Amino acid sequence: MAKVVITQVRSLIKRPNDQKLTMKALGLGKMNRSVEKDLTPQIEGMIRKVAHLVSVENK
Repeated sequence: MAKVVITQVRSLIKRPNDQKLTMKALGLGKMNRSVEKDLTPQIEGMIRKVAHLVSVENK
């Protein structure tokens, strides 16, 4: 299964609550923090929802 590295690049201040909860579910919440996840359809949808707040790299 493909892996991706997701890094938070923008702040969660003044963001809707659903975006904050999505970032928390991804394991993010502070600037420049990174997590490595398996690329499943669920994770892909979460990334798409907060794409303006994160950068994604294939591993």
